[in-house]
This record gives sequence, structure tokens and C-alpha cells, in this order.
Amino acid sequence: MSDSLHLVCPHCQAVNRVPAARLEQQPNCGQCHQPLFTGHPVELTPATFAKHLDRNDIPILVDLWAPWCGPCKMMAPAFVQAAGMLEPHIRLAKVNTEAEPALGARYNIRSIPTLALFRGGREQTRQSGAMTAQDIVRWVQSR
Repeated sequence: MSDSLHLVCPHCQAVNRVPAARLEQQPNCGQCHQPLFTGHPVELTPATFAKHLDRNDIPILVDLWAPWCGPCKMMAPAFVQAAGMLEPHIRLAKVNTEAEPALGARYNIRSIPTLALFRGGREQTRQSGAMTAQDIVRWVQSR
């Protein structure tokens, strides 16, 4: 890990440089002064998706879901719980494939929910199907 990390603010999308040693100290955004980690997944749109993937120096775990999907709705609280367990070392994000079909198509999402883990802007691995918070954490930590 380098001396500092770039983190995209989930509120204003500003890119912040945070000393790695301060990651655990609940850093705030230098622009909007809101917390960089909230314990909740960030909702991504096509406008914010690329910036979060390309500019965050920590891995991003994306839940690709749809509001009509029963397993997606069942997994939603577990994904929020996993955010509280994995932050600040992993950013959790959600993409509503119903509202953002181009993102689902771009990543060839064939079933939902699908979790995709990105590092350095590139997809590393993915897992389809609903999981518990503990399963999500275990799956991410094993990657």
C-alpha cells in the first residue's frame, strides 16, 4: 500500500488524497466535508460509475440489481451490513440495472443479483446469486 490513497467522495464525487495511515480514522472529503465512508453502499449511475472505478485506489464491490428482483431485495440489507464490515478497505456500490441498462449490458450481466469486484478499474471476479452479509465478506476477503 502506498503512502496515500485516492478516494472518490460518495457525496460530491471529488477525488480526495488520504494518507493510508488515516484510512481507519473516518476521513472527510476536502471539498464537501462529508464522510468519505458512510457504512452504506454508494448508488452509481453511468456518470459516476467510471469515476469510482478508475479513481478509487481501494477495491470496489458492485451489486448489480433490479427493484423487481426478489433475491435482490432479500440481499439488500445484507449488502448494507457488509458495507459496514468491509469499509474503509473496500468501497461498496450498487447499480440498478433497470434504471441503468447500459451498465448491465456493458458488463454482460445475465442474472441478478450479481456482485462484481473491481480493482484498478478492472473487473477481477464476479458472483451471481443472493448472499448473506457474512458470505459477502468471506467471498470478498478470499479474493
